[in-house]
Amino acid sequence: MVEVKFHDIGEGMTEGEILNYFVKVGDLVKVDQPLVEMQTDKMVAEIPSPSTGKIKKIHFSEGTTVTIGTVLLEIDDGKEKATPTHAEQEASASIVAPAKKPIDYEPVKQPPKRIIAAPHTRRIARENDVDIEQVVGTGPAGRVTDEDVFRFVRNRVEEVESANVELIEEDYTTLPNESAGDTIPFTGIRKQIAMKMTKSLTTIPHVTHFDEADLTSLLEFRQELKDSGEQVSVVAFFLKAIAITLKEFPLFNALLDEENNVIRLLKDYHIGLATNTDRGLLVPVLREVDQKSIIEIHEEMKELTKKAQEQKLTAQEMKGGTFTISNMGPLGGIAATPIINHPQTSIIAFHKTKRMPVVMDHDEIAVRSIMTLSLSFDHRIIDGADAVMFTNRVIELIEEPKKLLLYLR
Repeated sequence: MVEVKFHDIGEGMTEGEILNYFVKVGDLVKVDQPLVEMQTDKMVAEIPSPSTGKIKKIHFSEGTTVTIGTVLLEIDDGKEKATPTHAEQEASASIVAPAKKPIDYEPVKQPPKRIIAAPHTRRIARENDVDIEQVVGTGPAGRVTDEDVFRFVRNRVEEVESANVELIEEDYTTLPNESAGDTIPFTGIRKQIAMKMTKSLTTIPHVTHFDEADLTSLLEFRQELKDSGEQVSVVAFFLKAIAITLKEFPLFNALLDEENNVIRLLKDYHIGLATNTDRGLLVPVLREVDQKSIIEIHEEMKELTKKAQEQKLTAQEMKGGTFTISNMGPLGGIAATPIINHPQTSIIAFHKTKRMPVVMDHDEIAVRSIMTLSLSFDHRIIDGADAVMFTNRVIELIEEPKKLLLYLR
């Protein structure tokens, strides 16, 4: 018999939610066949079969939150212990167990109570000093919801007037009526995004610097490459320009270690690519961008984006980012304030490119392709002047793209 456990599939994770089983009891499975889909606080991942055999037992239902090391299901691999021989059976039968006294009995052990609750709900319970096992769940299959925890806290305050309990959320005493309209599940990746964004905004003092870049020369150069048979994304040029600039302005490729009161300047240049998917925002990481040519950046970026859209990213491909970009241009929009991917120190967003008249040298007016960009930075360690100089350097490299050829690797 083979036990399939929930193993560590992400950096620093302790628990995860069972999203979907791909098999049922009685199914025959092969090695590496996907068995179950798990949602952690960072990603969605599949757990493959470690053995060939038949699914004998599934321990938990979909929607259950389990901790690392929990056995999810069992596979009968046909390697059960061999049946004892006749001689062994006779020898075993000859051993008589001592009779118990009439008053002797074995205490019945109650199985531990299994609580169904999301990681975020458990965190709310911990921060409000609530034993989640005491909370009555009103969700599907008895699942404990955020509102169940808040209701428990409110009842506790009413029962013990002298208690000084401070809620971590706003008052939820007024709930929407069922006739208010349709509802959308606030779970999975959507909820993980919300938690991560909230942590970033409540931890990092954001400041955003806006500027414009003239992409006319870059678009012309890209067309030249296309005419010669080379397809290169505009974003590949952006990434190369950013990698060069990060080396010149190391505070933007750093982590703030508050516990040790130091700013850690990172030697690796791993850039996260904020990618919009059907299941929410995912951020695959393009590694060692500073060591890659523009063509290599283009090819690897295209592959990562495709895997993100198809939900095929691995844990390794989503961790270790030191800086993040968001390309909003294809969707439109002039400008926005991107939220820093905690614990990084900055993020840059590229917005819509528009054709507009621009006053050039000698007061000449020409129609140019102008793009807005916005840089959000951690104002605890980066000053506004640094942000302006950083952005100016990125713009310089973007506006004169042939300079990037001087940095092939």
